[in-house]
Amino acid sequence: MIEIPGNLILFICLIRCVQYLIKSPFKYARAFWLAGILTFVAAIRRELNYLPDLWVPSDFTLLAHSYYWWEDVVLTMIYLAIIGLLVYSRHYAWAIIKRVPWYLYVMVATLAVLQYMGERAIVFPESIGVFVEELSETLIYVIALAYLWRLNLNEYVGVSQGTNDLHYQTASR
Repeated sequence: MIEIPGNLILFICLIRCVQYLIKSPFKYARAFWLAGILTFVAAIRRELNYLPDLWVPSDFTLLAHSYYWWEDVVLTMIYLAIIGLLVYSRHYAWAIIKRVPWYLYVMVATLAVLQYMGERAIVFPESIGVFVEELSETLIYVIALAYLWRLNLNEYVGVSQGTNDLHYQTASR
């Protein structure tokens, strides 16, 4: 029950990435936003990891492999696609990454450490650790949604061919 807000936020982030994919006029930008969509699909799948246990029989096999083997293969392909798309759109990704305020990185890193500590019951008792883990995850998702929501695609128009105007200005000095 505590995971529902996080899943809703992830789904809204996914929809926002779809909007940016549709709005982006350049192939590098579209590749970046497609990687974002796949990332949120993978995150939603991770959050809903209990669903296969409810719907897939434990003895399910397809071509002599279990459901979990197929799931791992599909998720691995998704992760490789994400990496490939990010490499392809590396200049656009770098332009977005370098404009993220430093304090957001600190906040997300702190929340990730808290999430890990809660999940492993480090410092926190196990009963409170679950709450700390889920709250930390949800706050990370809220930060992602807030950043996606305030992002202005027009700031990244010059990045379409792999470099931006700022790079040319600093490189020519």
